[in-house]
Amino acid sequence: MTRIKTLLFAGAAAMITAGAASAQNYETEETTGPYLSGGYNYLDFDEELGGNADVSALTARAGWQFSRYFAIESDISFGIDDGDFDFNADEDDLDFDDNDDGFFDDVIAGPGDLGLDYLVGGYGRAILPLTDRFDVSARAGYAFAEIDSTVQTLGGNELTFGGSDDGLAVGASAGYDLTEALAIRADYTHYDFSDANAESFGINLEYKFGQ
Repeated sequence: MTRIKTLLFAGAAAMITAGAASAQNYETEETTGPYLSGGYNYLDFDEELGGNADVSALTARAGWQFSRYFAIESDISFGIDDGDFDFNADEDDLDFDDNDDGFFDDVIAGPGDLGLDYLVGGYGRAILPLTDRFDVSARAGYAFAEIDSTVQTLGGNELTFGGSDDGLAVGASAGYDLTEALAIRADYTHYDFSDANAESFGINLEYKFGQ
């Protein structure tokens, strides 16, 4: 996971740095209006009953920037692969007797996989311009996800978890304007769901209709 995060942000940093020498000749009016973006997200899920699973997703985003400093936006991500994890939980926590011995004091363990059907969120976004081309921002909002997990236990049973989950979401990003209308944006978002937490790292290409 660390290597993938490093590659994601190294790629974004390279594109943000490119053209920096000409940034002082770039002039832009106050940015307002709608924008759309799409890209790739890498999510690390930490389930309450189980372990960690890494999932890749494609993300689409729509927003409206009211001023140079504030915007609202929503995005939706669809998982494109399932993440593997090692499941480990007490029978008593699950209220399930995996080996049918009449007791609930054993540990249920086995390989599992986690799939993201979709994740959608809405946010308010505060933007801090550092140069005419480069800005950083923070966002906060609420997100809703549909997650499915399947576990093959040592007792030969298949357990299915998941379903709908929701919670607060906060994050930060850095963006660089490649042109007056086109920008690249690297994002981090933390999702605080009721049954699972998640960390998201993504790169998105953004088109600003207000320019």
